Parts: sequence; structure tokens; C-alpha cells
Amino acid sequence: MSAETSDLTKVDSAISGLSSSPPTEKKGHRRASSSAAGVYNINDLEKEGKELQIAKETQKLNWKLNTSPATLDDKEALKKFLTTPPVKKIDLHFPLGLEVTARNLKGVTIKDALDAIHKQFKKKADDELELPVLAGFEWDKEESWTRLVVHQKKEGAPSSSGGKKKDKKKETYDE
Repeated sequence: MSAETSDLTKVDSAISGLSSSPPTEKKGHRRASSSAAGVYNINDLEKEGKELQIAKETQKLNWKLNTSPATLDDKEALKKFLTTPPVKKIDLHFPLGLEVTARNLKGVTIKDALDAIHKQFKKKADDELELPVLAGFEWDKEESWTRLVVHQKKEGAPSSSGGKKKDKKKETYDE
């Protein structure tokens, strides 16, 4: 009996030894592959005091919140990072209190932010939205370092600068 018992303890110790080492290796490897280099956690940036800069392209999109971001003409703008330096996730805060989170482990892009907003508004009709067009984002570090304030407007501006030129011509004809 004593020989059998000693064999069992050897087997038990071998199993426990095997089961503890591989999972730690897998976890370490997995974590490294999921995040891209140069992409920060927003909380780390706050600790370091690094300032965020928002992509200017968001102000020129004239995107309706209840339409898919895929319908936008400027496909290149959608691929750009929403902030510099790029972050893994950021909260988007609406003035009325709604808050959505845009996430992307390789860096939140403008498209990621628009997708997160669209998910909240896709079932709303145009007349249900008081301010249906995205005017841009604002980062107010005094209020909250980790979120952007979403600005909206009544309607989209003319898509080309030609509209302004026409107005000037009208003024010259009136004189």
C-alpha cells in the first residue's frame, strides 16, 4: 500500500506542476498581441499629464447621428485616429447626459467614435432629434480628462465652399 500511495503523490505533484505554468505563459503572450504599440490607456495619459488633441476632420463631416458612418463621402477621414496620441477607449459625453464609449485596442478612430454614436441613434427618426448633425468634439481636461464632449448642430453646413461664393455674388448684384 505504501508504494501505491507514494506513486500517487508523485503523479499529483507532476499534474499540479504542469497545470500552473502554461496558463501564465499564454496570458502574457495574449495580452501583448492585443494592443498596438504607441496606443495609450487614457488613464495613463492623465497620470502623465499628456494632453489630447482631437482630429480636426470631425468638424467638417456634417454627419447625421442617425445615419451609418459608412454613408460618409470622406472615407479617409474615418480611418484617422480620433485623438493624438491614440487611445484604446474614450467616453463620448452628450450635453443632455448620454454617454457612449468608443473602443479600439489599436487606437480609437473617427469611425469607431461615429459607430458608437450611431448605435445609440440609429432607431431615431430625423424629427425626433433636436440637433441631428455632429458639429465636432471638445476635450475639456478641467471637467474630465477621460471623456470628450460631443457637440451637435441643427443642420449640416454646405458640403462645398461654393455656397459662400454664391452669397458674395448675390451681394454684388444687389449693389
